[in-house]
Amino acid sequence: MEKDQSFITDDVEKQGWTLLEKSIAYYQNRPVGTLAICSKSPNVLNFDYCFVRDFVPSALLFLIKGRYDIVRYFLEETLKLQPTEKQFDAYTPSKGLIPASFKIVSDNGEEHLEADFGEQAIARVTPVDSCLWWVIILHAYVKATKDINFALQPQFQQGISLIMELCLATRFDMYPTLLVPDGACMIYRRLGIYGYPIEIQTLFYAALRAARKLLICAGDEEIVIGIDNRLPLLRNHIREHYWIDINRLNKIHRFKVEEYGETAVNQFNIYADSVPYSDLSSWLPFNGGYLAGNVGPSQLDTRFFSLGNLMAIITSLTTEKQSQAIMNLIEEQWEDLVGQMPMKICFPALEKEEYRIFTGADPKNLPWSNHNGGNWPVLIWFLTAAAQKTGRSDIGKRAIELAQARLSEDEWPEYYDGTRGILIGKGARRYQTWTISGFLLAKELMRNPEHLELISFGEYDSDNTSLVCDL
Repeated sequence: MEKDQSFITDDVEKQGWTLLEKSIAYYQNRPVGTLAICSKSPNVLNFDYCFVRDFVPSALLFLIKGRYDIVRYFLEETLKLQPTEKQFDAYTPSKGLIPASFKIVSDNGEEHLEADFGEQAIARVTPVDSCLWWVIILHAYVKATKDINFALQPQFQQGISLIMELCLATRFDMYPTLLVPDGACMIYRRLGIYGYPIEIQTLFYAALRAARKLLICAGDEEIVIGIDNRLPLLRNHIREHYWIDINRLNKIHRFKVEEYGETAVNQFNIYADSVPYSDLSSWLPFNGGYLAGNVGPSQLDTRFFSLGNLMAIITSLTTEKQSQAIMNLIEEQWEDLVGQMPMKICFPALEKEEYRIFTGADPKNLPWSNHNGGNWPVLIWFLTAAAQKTGRSDIGKRAIELAQARLSEDEWPEYYDGTRGILIGKGARRYQTWTISGFLLAKELMRNPEHLELISFGEYDSDNTSLVCDL
C-alpha cells in the first residue's frame, strides 16, 4: 500500500514529538514510561504519575520508532510491582494485579517506585484494564522486536499466568465475560457501566489472544486450556448478544419476557420498554450497527461506547460484516459520534434524571462533558486503526484533519465538551500526554498501515495460537 504523502511531518507533529519527549519519566537513569501530562506544574492533579492505560499509545509509538528500551523498562518495572503472593487482607492488592499507575519517589537520594492499585483513585476503584493493557503491550513489544526470549523469561511467564488466573478465576458467574464495577477502565468515574461493559470485554478478548501467544513455557497447562476454552465462547457471546442493528432491534422489540429454561429466546430477560426503540430505529442506518455498551440480567445498555467498538474491530472480535457496519454507522452519524474533535467516548450522554441516578449527580460528568458524552482526542488512534483495518482510510484521514486543525492551538487538552466537541473541556488538563501520543500514533498508522500489526489480531484460529508462528 502506498504511503499517503499528505501526512508528511508538519509543525503540529513536530511540536507533539517535542512534548512527548518532555513527558518521558526516568527511574535510576532509565526511561520507564511517560507522565500523565507534559506540564511540570505541581498544581495539576497526578502530574507526576505514569498511568498504564495512558502509556499505551506512547508505547506503540516508541515501538514504531525503534525505541524499544522505553517499553522494555516499562514492562520490567511494572512487572516488579505486581503482587505475587496471595493476600487475605481486603485492602491489599490481589495477587497478579498490575497497578493503575506509579510515580517515582526519591528518599534520601534513593529512588523507588510507588504503585497505585486504586487506593488513591477517585472512589477507590481498582482498575481492571491495566492488567489487560499490560499483556497487550508486552505482545506488541515482542511483535516489534522479534525478541520472543524476552517474554519467555520466568518472571514474565509467571506475570502473564497470574493475570490470567485473575481473569479466569472460579466465580459466582456463568457468562464468558468479565464482571466489573463502575470506574474500572478508561471511564474511571461512576457512569452506570457496572456489569459487563463492552470496553473491558474487548480488552479481555485482546489480552486472552495475546497471552495465548506468549504463554509458551509457563508450565501451567490448566491456564492454557482455560484460555482456549474461553476465547470462542467470549467471541460468540459478544457477537450474538451485544450486537445491535435494525434486524436485531426488530427481534428484541418482539421479545417475550419471563421465559424459563434452555429454550428461552430472551435469555437476559430484556424488557421491551427499557429499550429506546424510537430513537434507535431512526438513528441506526440500515447498513450500520454496533456493540451495545453492556448486557446482563434484564440489562441492555444501548449507548455507543467508542473504545469498545473500535477495539472489537482492531482485534477481530467482531465479524468482517459487523466491523464494516460499525464504520458505516460512524460515517453516517459523524456529527453525533465525532463532531469537531474525534471522538465521543460514549453516545448519547446521560441527561436529566438518568444523569442524576447513574452518575450520582457527578459535577464533572455533566451531560456532554468528560466521560458523559465528551470528546476525547486520544480515541483518534483507535478510530484510525479501525479505519485502516476495514479499508476505510478516508475516515481516518478526515478525523486527523479535524484534530490537526485544533489540538496544538488548544494546547492539547484532555477532552472537549458539548454535543459536537467544540468547547475545550471545563475540567480538562492541557498538554495531556495521551492526547499528544494518540494524535501522533494516528498519523503513523495513516502513514504506514503495516504498523497496525502491533495491536491488531486476525480471525481467531485455535490451531495457530503461538507467537512463534508469527515471527
